[in-house]
Amino acid sequence: MTSLEPLMRRNFLEYASYSILDRAIPDVRDGCKPVQRRILQTLFEMNDGNFHKVANVIGESMKLHPHGDASIGDALVVLANKEYFIERQGNFGNPISGHPAAAARYIECRLTPLALETLFNPHLTEYQPSYDGRKQEPVWLPAKLPVVLMLGVEGIAVGMSTRILPHCFLELLQAQVKILQKKRWKLLPDFPQGGIMDASEYDQGRGKVRVRARIEPRGEKKVVIREIPFATTTESLIASIEAAAQKGRVKISGIDDFTTDSVEIELSLSRGVYADEVIPQLYAYTDCEVSLTPSLIVIRDDHPVELTVREILESLTEQLRETLRRELQWELERLQDREHWLTLEQIFIEKKVYKKLETARTAEAVGQAVWKGMKPYAKQFVREMTDDDVRRLLELRIRRISAYDIARNRGELDEIANEIRGIRTKLRNMTKTTIEYVEDLIERYGKSWTRRTRVSTFDQVDKKAVARQNVKLAYDPESSFFGSEVRGKEFQMTVSEYDRILAISSDGTYRIMAPPQKQFLPKKVLWCAPFDPDEGAHFTIVYRDGKKTAYGKRIHIQKFVTNKEYRLVRDEKGRVDLVVPGGEERTVHLGFAPQKRQRVKEAKFDLRELELSSSVAARGTRLAPKPVSRIKLLSD
Repeated sequence: MTSLEPLMRRNFLEYASYSILDRAIPDVRDGCKPVQRRILQTLFEMNDGNFHKVANVIGESMKLHPHGDASIGDALVVLANKEYFIERQGNFGNPISGHPAAAARYIECRLTPLALETLFNPHLTEYQPSYDGRKQEPVWLPAKLPVVLMLGVEGIAVGMSTRILPHCFLELLQAQVKILQKKRWKLLPDFPQGGIMDASEYDQGRGKVRVRARIEPRGEKKVVIREIPFATTTESLIASIEAAAQKGRVKISGIDDFTTDSVEIELSLSRGVYADEVIPQLYAYTDCEVSLTPSLIVIRDDHPVELTVREILESLTEQLRETLRRELQWELERLQDREHWLTLEQIFIEKKVYKKLETARTAEAVGQAVWKGMKPYAKQFVREMTDDDVRRLLELRIRRISAYDIARNRGELDEIANEIRGIRTKLRNMTKTTIEYVEDLIERYGKSWTRRTRVSTFDQVDKKAVARQNVKLAYDPESSFFGSEVRGKEFQMTVSEYDRILAISSDGTYRIMAPPQKQFLPKKVLWCAPFDPDEGAHFTIVYRDGKKTAYGKRIHIQKFVTNKEYRLVRDEKGRVDLVVPGGEERTVHLGFAPQKRQRVKEAKFDLRELELSSSVAARGTRLAPKPVSRIKLLSD
């Protein structure tokens, strides 16, 4: 075993690191897991404006992704159904109902304009060799959107998992503008299924949210579910309703699912049940209300870290500013290169430097002639001339020189100069530039993805308060069994599954229990009734010990452990004769045990004179000086 330990330790750590960094946890910079990034990169390389068979996309993605086609296909469908970056054609399934997508050979997809505009820039992308070394794949996409908060993501790795809830596209961009303007901002999740959300405990992604279905009454005898909570489908929701109905928690007579592109689940109610009674029960006992606990774990600097929504969005806003700066810098360099070449070309042709090449006899002499001919005009250069520039000048064809348009060249140089001035102005004020970029995205795309989930606050449904009284209990004194499966004539009652039952037996024991199916209770049961754990129960107990000495005590039963047996009488040979509920204390008649020369054969005692005992197991007050053979409760 010792020799295997280093091998297992090394391999486990390698596997754990792989599953965390390369499979399950998204990179905070572009919000993608590796498979998603490879799919998007493949679609970008295939992009020609037309739709592509998903089967072809999967095949091309396998050149970058070391796993099977099923994982790629599933990831593509999930990403496409989020609607932001992949345009669909065909049956991609229905995330609302849970229906799967058609086979990959029957459906098509392509990148959306938003994806093409905001996710890709080959000039700024850092590449690495693919798993087999045949191709290059991006380390991360230079995304200009807070993708990780837009899409939301779930992933399970070794020793950790992530669950990032999706947020509203429009609100994310508006929050970024406020961050750049150094104003206060607030951000809450938003779900594509809609619903009603209580995010009072969200705490920047460190707490939880509760999401409810939107339920409307349709008259008194029907209710309609219009929107469902996140992480559920109409199938799973209906299954939870059916399970609750089978347990008697929700009383309905029928379920009809009319869901198409929008949710419509109609519930017909049973006789004697009304909509205002059933709706709270649906929230309490079914998936019509779910609690979501996020865990914002992402990859940053090649390490998994747990961040807050504020930290992520502020980091991505700064990344956006830097990405725009790099794009502007690259565009500036491109324009300067173009300006430099047009200037060299203009001088070379207008100043007839090319004619000095006629006397050169060798390649070296030709090059020297160009250097010498261009030198007097060096002050007009955008930057120093290089050997590559000389080589390009020598490659100019006679047709290009003879057809050279001086006015057109100068006009193009003026346009480039204006563009360069504009870019330099933007670079001097990157905050303003970034705000203008985000506001432009808001204007063009914001209306397409507005908030779908309504934010509200609602109280937690008290399951005990809305529980139906549908559990019938009874006690059979002959078998000493008590419960819902017992046919007995004593202590018959109807309770809910959340009620607690107090049973006191004649041997001085008692227990507080949930409604049982079949529970054996020792000796004869003197008291059995529902018990309120918050208020407890007051009783007056009259009992005799093993020597038939009668005692009485007033007790308050309150603290308990469910189904645990407690004793009211310390003497195991003792016997409880009377259990009188609090407030019903009366006088008891005590008949003494026969003895020689006994003159006094009976006595009475007013139970109202008893004081509250310090504990339920206290001995209490002695009711008579002699052994008692009979005890009877008298009427007042």
